[in-house]
Amino acid sequence: MNTPPRALILDLGNVLVFHDNALLFRRLGARTGLPPAEVEQRLAGEGWTAANRGLVGADGLRHDVSRALGVELSPEEFFELWNCHFTLHEEVLPRVEGLVGRVKLALLSNTNVVHAAYLRPRLPVLERFDHVLLSCEVGQVKPEPAIFHEALRRLGCAPREAAFFDDLPEFVSAASALGLRGHLFTTAAAFDEQLRALGL
Repeated sequence: MNTPPRALILDLGNVLVFHDNALLFRRLGARTGLPPAEVEQRLAGEGWTAANRGLVGADGLRHDVSRALGVELSPEEFFELWNCHFTLHEEVLPRVEGLVGRVKLALLSNTNVVHAAYLRPRLPVLERFDHVLLSCEVGQVKPEPAIFHEALRRLGCAPREAAFFDDLPEFVSAASALGLRGHLFTTAAAFDEQLRALGL
């Protein structure tokens, strides 16, 4: 049996929280009078890497979205709309709570300052994580090696001592290429099986 990992590195979206992008496009479409498909197309053209790197703050992000959609969204309205598509993954959160104190925990997420401000208060378990690495705060994004190396540095772990869970295969592959034990996250039940296989 493999030695259990010293640390688990978890993604945020579609792991700890769900994000229903179709709902986001419908809500923005209802506000702007645009078909959801048009909203999606206009926003897809924006490229959000700068926001995810923390190079664009909340007001800049609001301005970019307003410009792309041809409306002027107030800060309060933008905050509500831009976060309307999140729901907590209630089934997996108790499992993560149960890992606190048994293994080092880190969050590693590509996100922007608006999503971070909305989700942090709704996920009190993050206060019990050893480290929370949000791309908009560290200035690096997955799948770049630097953000994985930063997570390992903070955790004090060698790559083989950490297991990484993400819902995107390309990010799992990037972590595995660096020597981490990469796992594709799909469901809470599958997560249970993966943890058991890791000796957790």
